[in-house]
Amino acid sequence: FFLHHYHHFLFRINQTEATMIGSVLLAPSTKANYDLMYYLKGAAAGGICCSITHAALTPVDVVKTRIQIDSVKYNRGLIGGFKQVVAEEGAMALTTGLGATAAGYFVQGWFKFGGVEFFKINAVQAMGEEKAWANKTPIYLGSAAAAETIADVFLCPLEAVRIRSVADPEFCDGLADGFTKMLKAEGVGGFYAGLGPILAKQVPYTMAKFAVQGSAAEAIYNSMGKSPSDLSSGQNIGVSLASGVVAGVAAAIISHPADTLLSKINKVGAGGDGPLFQRLGNIAKEVGFVNLCTVGLIPRCVMIGTLTAGQFGIFDTVMNSLGASKFHFHNPNA
Repeated sequence: FFLHHYHHFLFRINQTEATMIGSVLLAPSTKANYDLMYYLKGAAAGGICCSITHAALTPVDVVKTRIQIDSVKYNRGLIGGFKQVVAEEGAMALTTGLGATAAGYFVQGWFKFGGVEFFKINAVQAMGEEKAWANKTPIYLGSAAAAETIADVFLCPLEAVRIRSVADPEFCDGLADGFTKMLKAEGVGGFYAGLGPILAKQVPYTMAKFAVQGSAAEAIYNSMGKSPSDLSSGQNIGVSLASGVVAGVAAAIISHPADTLLSKINKVGAGGDGPLFQRLGNIAKEVGFVNLCTVGLIPRCVMIGTLTAGQFGIFDTVMNSLGASKFHFHNPNA
């Protein structure tokens, strides 16, 4: 009787806490009031948009990772790779690493999008609108680099489990099992074996993604002769989607060599023994520069172009639904 009422009491408390958190996030932000609540909404929107888009593209990522790890076996391109995986292992193999992907990229998106908003807005407030307008691209690049570095420290362990489970489907049954097995076999260091390549991949990728998207969106607004405040939320989301595709393809090309190295370094025994950078060097020599830049590039461009457009579109949608007025650079002389 006591336990029944105690569990009921805990359930009511959890419900109340969830309602309070939801109410706080849903409270409308005052326009141009970039306080802690604004950054929390930006972080929540970032976590949601990254988790949804990466989870939805898990099948593409499974095939892409297989092509990068074993290009001799998986040599029929993206569609052929899909057919191979399904024929050999069944359709469920395409969802390998789904849990690690959804969890990892929620955490990464929280720090990445929330961090970019934080660093960007604080840079503008420190420099003043006029100077910030003249230095938009450096602000985008610096904000993205700082936010992504923080995000990757949290993402790296989940990405290590995901890649290991895709490379070896027998490795684990879900995220928790994968963590336990990697920790026992390799210690904490095993989770961060790919931190160097993940930073080398994600930091330039995110810098390009935010800078190109910002420039592409500005070019679209200029071609229309409008500012974001002149358009409806639906039209602004359309601009985000279009500029996101351009940004995604540019970012995919820039980050692809490091993405290939990251996929290979998490394969057991890859690059031989020795320190991380020696192993990376061995893999790079073995694969060759041209292959590093081109193997799996088309599926990656398809994946990242779609994913980036989706992220910016969902981010804007969630921000609107949370009552937050998204920050845009403003030309004070316009």
